Order: sequence, then C-alpha cells, then structure tokens
Amino acid sequence: MDGNERPLILIVEDDKRLSLINCKALEPEGYEVKTAFTLREARFLLEDGDPDVILLDIKLPDGSGLDFCREIRQRTSASIIFLTSVMESECELEGLVSGGDDYLRKPYGIDLLRARVKKSLQKERKAPQFITRGPFTLYIVAAQAFVNGEDLLLTQKEFAVLLLLTQNEGKILSAEYIYENVCGYTTLSDKNAIQMTISRLRSKIENTGYTIATYRRKGYAFEKA
Repeated sequence: MDGNERPLILIVEDDKRLSLINCKALEPEGYEVKTAFTLREARFLLEDGDPDVILLDIKLPDGSGLDFCREIRQRTSASIIFLTSVMESECELEGLVSGGDDYLRKPYGIDLLRARVKKSLQKERKAPQFITRGPFTLYIVAAQAFVNGEDLLLTQKEFAVLLLLTQNEGKILSAEYIYENVCGYTTLSDKNAIQMTISRLRSKIENTGYTIATYRRKGYAFEKA
C-alpha cells in the first residue's frame, strides 16, 4: 500500500444501522470505508481493487460469509475479520479454517473493533494474488487473465507480457524492458518474439475498451482504446 493512501476497509454487513455505526467509528481513524449489504455488492466492490481489511458478517441475505471467504481467499490479500452473532465455537473455528484472520462476536465494543482493525493493518501483507484493470482480472499465481469473467486462454509468455503492461498502465515500456522482465535476459536477442506476442495479445483483447498501443522507437503501452 502506498504511504500516501488511506487504508481501505470493506464492511460486508446487512444490518444497515450497524454498518453505519462501524463506518462512523472507523472513518475518523483515517480509513477509507466502503460498505456492501450483500455478497453480490461485495463482489462488485472487489472488482475495483483489493481492500486492506474486510469486515465480514457470516449470515447474509444471499449466502454465507464463510463460503464467501473461501471463494475470495486466494484472490485477495486482505485481512478478513468475521463479525457475527453466531455463538458456537465450531463456527468460530470454521471461520478461521476458511481463511479468516480474526473473529468478533456481536455485540462488540467500538474500541475493540478499532483495535482489531489496527492490528490487522500492522501485519505483514501477503503479495497480491490478483490485479484488476477495468474489465480485466489477472490471477498472478495461476497465470490466468479474464475479461468480464471469460478466460482469455493466454500462454505463459502472453500472460507475463500482459501482466507487466497492466501493472504499468499508461506507461511506455521499451521492447528491451519487456524482454528483460519477461524472459530474464538483459539483451534483446529476438525483437520479433516481442512483436508477435504483442500482436496476439491485441487480437485477444479487442473490444474490451483497452488496447496495447505502439509508440514508434519507444515501445508499447497498455491504455484505454
């Protein structure tokens, strides 16, 4: 997280009154807070980027927070704190096994909530598991790229080039720089290989609202079409 950015907290809670109380408790601490009242809304917000902490209720109108945690655990590096009125210890254990980092039973004190969020933010964060750019979602470990949920079926080299370009959206990267970062060589020995890979990627991302622009004698840039 950039030192100039406020930590982002996502609250997934169907009790609107409690959600508002949590927002009012956390925003004065310098956090940016977003709220979702359903899992569907939470999925939509996660497409915009990875929050730092997710406060996740277990019982939601359109599903279980436990199942949702399992669903997103490999795609987000956020700390997940369960907020629930469920009292059974087995449920607490299941929450931690499903990928949760902490657990708060309702009713909880506001000071305790703030302390747990602060503690979660102080933990060393894992490397990002995915990045999003517009309709694109790139899963780094799996080396797969999707547009609006549809697999682009990229080769490993195509994925590596697309990942590098999207991570540097709007910046012109030279063919030499791309070759060095993708292939690990400091000298560009096969200029055509990069050109061909870029050409294949362009055809696969047509009509997505993005393109890979060519800047003569400078390089390539991933940008809005």
